[in-house]
Amino acid sequence: MVTPDINYSPASDVPVEQLDARSTKHDYSVVNSIIENVCLHYSGNRRSVLLTITALLAGGHLLLEDVPGVGKTTLAKALTGSINATFKRVSLTPDVLPSDLTGFSVYNRKTEAFEFKKGALDCNFLLADEINRTSPKTQSSLLEAMQEEKVSVDGVTYELPQPFMVIATQNPVELAGTYPLPEAQLDRFLMKLSLGYPDQEGEKHVIAAGSAVRRDPEVKAVASCEDIIRLQDEVNKIYLSDNVTDYILRLLSATRTAPELALGLSPRAGISLAKTAKALAFLSGRNYVLPDDVKSILIPVCAHRLMLTREAKASGRTASEVLDGIRKKVSVE
Repeated sequence: MVTPDINYSPASDVPVEQLDARSTKHDYSVVNSIIENVCLHYSGNRRSVLLTITALLAGGHLLLEDVPGVGKTTLAKALTGSINATFKRVSLTPDVLPSDLTGFSVYNRKTEAFEFKKGALDCNFLLADEINRTSPKTQSSLLEAMQEEKVSVDGVTYELPQPFMVIATQNPVELAGTYPLPEAQLDRFLMKLSLGYPDQEGEKHVIAAGSAVRRDPEVKAVASCEDIIRLQDEVNKIYLSDNVTDYILRLLSATRTAPELALGLSPRAGISLAKTAKALAFLSGRNYVLPDDVKSILIPVCAHRLMLTREAKASGRTASEVLDGIRKKVSVE
């Protein structure tokens, strides 16, 4: 279960023990199957797997930012392959158009009417590779889908399949010819994760396995869309007390007055924090949220939503460091 005092720094892992603790209050057989199946195909750190599944259970979208070759796509494909759902992968190059994602209408001469051709967003899981390489217009076409789980084309609205999740990747090193995501776009992502390099044993396994096969082994599905929707419904029922809600509000308020921040957290960030804390409580085997759930998940959920002042950037500060300092100062009660 969650311990009262969590040693967490911007670069450290969310403690695995608090995510692995189970109780009999919920049926965790599906969750355990997904976790083990993902770990079977992804040899990175377990924290990344657990946080990715936390984002899925919370019904949010995920942004994976890291250097090439550390397993961003592998993690996404391992998760989506573990669920019997529709999956599409799009390389967001500069020539990708908004209609490639949302769909478009085509005139049919035989019927003398326009027919709607579905785009890449018509799926349960969309892997948007290198999202910062496509144009801002194409990036913005994702906003409605990520927020309202629907797309509008030629004045007609089309609902997207359920569950629906966007997993986007971007490379923070090679920035030539890229379009950084605006704050409004970043705010739609529930979490932003950096996978980091695997440990020595994990990297040894990756190299040995990768040199022995001609292509990636197929991931076997261990859960259905109905399973995910049921689990998300259970997460929504997790109890969030007024005290924990007040604690979230104090954290939001503290970011809006912090001298190092030009832009603090929005109400949407508070909603995302509450949702993710509920998912974390669910994975910890509880039907209620603790303040420590909020503390543990604060940086992955909120750091990418903050904007530093010029002075803070010049001094080498990061949003994670500022947020970690706020977390230490804001009292639980």
